[in-house]
Amino acid sequence: MRILGIETSCDETGVAIYDEAAGLLANQLYSQVELHADYGGVVPELASRDHVRKTLPLIDAALQEANLTSDDIDAVAYTAGPGLVGALMVGATVGRSLAFAWNVPAIAVHHMEGHLLAPMLEDTPPSFPFVALLVSGGHTQLISVTAIGEYQLLGESIDDAAGEAFDKTAKLLGLDYPGGPRLAKMAAAGEVGRFTFPRPMTDRPGLDFSFSGLKTFAANTIRANPNDAQTQADIARAFEDAVVDTLLIKCKRALQQTGFQNLVIAGGVSANQNLREKLSVMMSGRGGAVFYARPAFCTDNGAMIAYAGMVRLKAGSTADTRIIVRPRWPLCELSPL
Repeated sequence: MRILGIETSCDETGVAIYDEAAGLLANQLYSQVELHADYGGVVPELASRDHVRKTLPLIDAALQEANLTSDDIDAVAYTAGPGLVGALMVGATVGRSLAFAWNVPAIAVHHMEGHLLAPMLEDTPPSFPFVALLVSGGHTQLISVTAIGEYQLLGESIDDAAGEAFDKTAKLLGLDYPGGPRLAKMAAAGEVGRFTFPRPMTDRPGLDFSFSGLKTFAANTIRANPNDAQTQADIARAFEDAVVDTLLIKCKRALQQTGFQNLVIAGGVSANQNLREKLSVMMSGRGGAVFYARPAFCTDNGAMIAYAGMVRLKAGSTADTRIIVRPRWPLCELSPL
């Protein structure tokens, strides 16, 4: 079974082909970073128009990379939500139309389920059950996962997601878009302990997150201190450590609450090396294991959509001829397999 996966939820156009027996056959990705850099963030209308320009050429490129034709594709999976409505409509329209023209099933995939399942693309995938930390630009959630589709929300951000806080703080530091990776690079040169930032909502029970106050604390610290490179790096390090420690504390609580031994981290922020190192140390001390996708599969990509589509198709899930997208779509609304 070969699945063509299409991802267009935000500012990256991803197309991949996944073979149930042979694994990933092709993976094509186009990033719109340069397009949106002058605006300091994603402009939805520009993102949608760029997906229109790039999706079909990337599909052709993926087929060429895999040395396949449309006759070799057994199904088409596309991201149906959550995301930017215009961007989602591009991928959904192309995906559903191709499936109709090729006379194969179409599968509407949940973007965050794609992220959650991305570690399954690695040589050592996680086994069920596990706690999943989904941490990206728009989401910070802790999910209890007992099987594919069996998801229970344990906690989530009540305001800014961790990725949003990274990007906004990076902008305060004068860093270009996308700010999160640039802030992490700056933080690597920072002195640990020069500044101390709060660990929000860790002094009370529960598994919810809040990062907007941390961003405000960073803004006040930046204004109150010199604007030299070392000070900025020290502030970036203090901010990053605060976010990472907060995520670490909440993950530990979620594992204690569920009794699970495995932890999965997924989404763009899961590529942060500081976060990975601290979670690995914590899980090693607990006798458990942490799993994550390779950095290329932490951000949006077609491979995770193709894989999630294959899993859903095998369980009998297909989309009808209507083209429906859901800009807001709670993960826990998905049906179990």
